[in-house]
Formats: sequence, C-alpha cells, structure tokens
Amino acid sequence: MQNNDNMISIAGLLGAIWGVAGFSLILVDAINRLSRIALHALDSGLTAAQWLIFVAVVAFMAYTEGYRGFQKSFSPRTAARAYYLYRNPEPLAVILAPLFCMGFFRATRRPLLIAWVGTGVIVLLVLALHSAPQPWRGMVDAGVVVGLSWGLLSFLIATVRVFATGTCPVSPEVPEQVAVAA
Repeated sequence: MQNNDNMISIAGLLGAIWGVAGFSLILVDAINRLSRIALHALDSGLTAAQWLIFVAVVAFMAYTEGYRGFQKSFSPRTAARAYYLYRNPEPLAVILAPLFCMGFFRATRRPLLIAWVGTGVIVLLVLALHSAPQPWRGMVDAGVVVGLSWGLLSFLIATVRVFATGTCPVSPEVPEQVAVAA
C-alpha cells in the first residue's frame, strides 16, 4: 500500500509541476511575442495624443486583465486546481495538466465557460487586431503584455501561497468538489 501511495504522490507532484510550468510557459510565450510588437510601436515615435492613449490602454489592461481578471479570479483558481491535482492525481489530468489547471475540462460550469468562451473571444480579438496598423496594434499589445505579466506574477504568488499553506482561498471548482480547500 505504501508503494501505491508513493506513486500517487509522485504523479500528483509531476502533474502539479507540469500544470504550473505549462501554464506559465504559455504566458511567457505570449508576453515575449507581444512585447516585440509593442516595442515596434514605440520605435516609430508617438505623438503626445498617442502617448496619452498608450498610457490609458496600458492602465486599463493592467486593471481589467491583470488585477480583476487574473489576480482576483483566474490566478487563485488556477493555483487551487494545481493543488487539487497534486492531491488528487488522475491520469488524464496529469497528462493534460496545464489545460486542467486552466479549467478546460473536469471543471464546474463557470470555469468551463471562462476557459472555452474566453479563449474563443481572445482568438477573435487577436484576429481582428492582427490587421490593425502600428502604432495602434502595438499600443493594445503593450496593454496585453502588462496584463499578462501581472497575471503571471499573480499566478506564481498564488501558487506559492497555496502550496506553502496547504489551503486554497478559492475552490478549485472541480465538479464533485464542495469544500473550499482540497
């Protein structure tokens, strides 16, 4: 029995590491790609009015995407789902840990909607913004970079807190999960 418990612990640890690392790498990749586009907008030189719009877009995205979207909602839940996976490893969830942690499957209705509908909306916005000329595209991308960077930092902080304390401030929102802490 001890050997089986050790295998579960190893699977849970590997799943949690893969979930946290995979999600973090998705954000780092997006931040890296979008930063280049944002910097290109700044290289061309902005007018005073464009600088005001740039600052407003960045501040708006920092607040809505970074603070409200990630820090207050998505990051704590994603960290809670990583901890849930650590404590309750299942083969499919371990293999697809980044997607599990983000709520793409084995989640209650709310995180499923956020994951799938949110991804669809993001894809549509990316497609629409792709044809926007500089410096406008770069301005929006700069705001997204700030929001994603805030999101990555808030996710890593939430993950460290959850794993250090063993308690989750929010539910991992797994269908049969009713308690707040996993």
